[in-house]
Amino acid sequence: MSYQPIENYGIIGNMRTVALVGMNGSIDWYCYPHFDSPSIFGAILDDNKGGRFQICAVGDQVRHKQFYWPSTNILVTRFLLQDGIAELEDFMAVGLASDSPWYHHLYRRIRCVRGAVRISLICRPAFDYGRKSHETLPAANGAIFKSGSLTIALSGAVPLKQDGQGGVVAEFTLEEGKSQVFILRAQGTQGSVPYPPPEREADELFQNTVKFWHNWLSRCTYHGRWREQVQRSALVLKLLTFDPTGAIIAAPTTSLPEVIGGPRNWDYRYTWLRDAAFTVYAFLRIGFRNEAAAFMNWIEKYPAKHVGPKAPTPVLFTIQGNPIGEQTLEHWEGYRGSDPVRIGNAAVSQFQLDVYGELMDSLYLYNKYVSPISYDMWVKVRARMEWLCENWQLPDAGIWEMRNRQEHFVYSKVMNWVALDRGVRLADKRALPADRAKWIHERDRIYEEVMTRGWNEKRRAFTQFYGSEDLDASLLIMPLVFFMAPNDPRMLSTIAAILENPHRGGLVSDSLVYRYPPQPRIDGLPGEEGTFNMCSFWLVEALTRAGQTIPEKLDQGRLLFERMLGYANHLGLYAEQTGPQGEALGNFPQAFTHLALISAAFNLDRILGTQNQMGG
Repeated sequence: MSYQPIENYGIIGNMRTVALVGMNGSIDWYCYPHFDSPSIFGAILDDNKGGRFQICAVGDQVRHKQFYWPSTNILVTRFLLQDGIAELEDFMAVGLASDSPWYHHLYRRIRCVRGAVRISLICRPAFDYGRKSHETLPAANGAIFKSGSLTIALSGAVPLKQDGQGGVVAEFTLEEGKSQVFILRAQGTQGSVPYPPPEREADELFQNTVKFWHNWLSRCTYHGRWREQVQRSALVLKLLTFDPTGAIIAAPTTSLPEVIGGPRNWDYRYTWLRDAAFTVYAFLRIGFRNEAAAFMNWIEKYPAKHVGPKAPTPVLFTIQGNPIGEQTLEHWEGYRGSDPVRIGNAAVSQFQLDVYGELMDSLYLYNKYVSPISYDMWVKVRARMEWLCENWQLPDAGIWEMRNRQEHFVYSKVMNWVALDRGVRLADKRALPADRAKWIHERDRIYEEVMTRGWNEKRRAFTQFYGSEDLDASLLIMPLVFFMAPNDPRMLSTIAAILENPHRGGLVSDSLVYRYPPQPRIDGLPGEEGTFNMCSFWLVEALTRAGQTIPEKLDQGRLLFERMLGYANHLGLYAEQTGPQGEALGNFPQAFTHLALISAAFNLDRILGTQNQMGG
């Protein structure tokens, strides 16, 4: 079996882990029990050795369609044949009591909706990223796979046979109206495989899961023009939250390449303080206060214990709030031969000063819209602000996590300004004790420095770092965080420069935005990466905000937004990047892109509404 395009996948999950399901009915990525646990199925990173769990129709010229059950994270894959149609329903049960026998299971039901269809099943796990061997034991109601301390059971009413490669296979025919249920679960000490649930109970599981997602989504306060896309993005972000702690991961995959065949492969199954803080903003914008509160609780409980008062804050943590290392899986070839396959992320040791801005912005919003922060939390924040006053002048690795250099990145300086600005505002709003005069003085120093050293008179634009002539799409954040008025001539000039084609020194190609010039490689890595989806939505929002006073910018922003929606996959999901043929590149789906979509849609709607009222 060959590699599926990254955009051919859907995602199911239970706020602890996820599975990626291809349009061919194959689960090619599934880590158990948590997002950052070792994989059991990993064919997306090695087609031969990674392991998969596929249920599909057999026949000539099978056509595939895939969609979500409306307003849920239940995935339906439809197989259309000349003499029949079958549908595969995939989900992880959620909203169950913790003592439910179906808690934390992966549920797959294949049913024939027309004619008669021949069905094939392959379940071939590869434990611990394929590093551990396992024992396969066929049983009366399925099969057991034992590997060290972990035992996985596959339940089903169809006889299974061993395939000689550590897996089990089956072929069976379904008549119209008939179905078969298969459940994958961790097995306790009992030896036998539990029976799959009877039809009535299976249907109840399905309906309960539908109900859970409908109830959750009913809290969404966004009812604008792009409701469907915003709700899908919210459902994705919910799947990327880790319920037990409130952490939010950047993406559920590792090492999906930014360049096919190249080394730009990273592990995103962790919580970047930057990404997660932006996610809090997106959740608050559309009414999900509980998720914002849970993340703030995670910040207070988990990462805070690893941060010394005089040391920089690590930029990423595990979902349990622990620091991590990075290693390479030499035995896997990588997606379409794109090695290395990495687990863990060395960016944890980088000095990235911008993170304080994102954190303080989310803390300010949380205090404003959810709940006042505690005095003890303020004491920690105040110490961080004091540290920042002494250290913002240092160069850092920046938002793009350069592994080959440290510079005075303009984005980092802007976010340091945001940190001190929100610190001052928070102190004023709550009358909290702080050295306001010092914070204001340092905040204003940063502003003046960005306007003099960050501005390039020759380019008539803000550039990537002090002394650089390269543009950087991250600077589109300036009006979004109120550093600068969206219609300030310097901001408009920077946007105009970014909107030029890369051949003319700009960053935009057919409405898609590169994060920095594709050539030469300032990051020291070979290969030309794709355009960065999050930055495309930031451009939409920068134009939208400028459109409050310049109507044609609003029209331009709306057109770019609509074009970007056309680059989502068939389910409305985005990877980190989009390649030259419109293909998905990088880890998938990416939280940053979906939260940028939510923010752009929210603000575009708001300003379009204002314009309409003014016009009326």
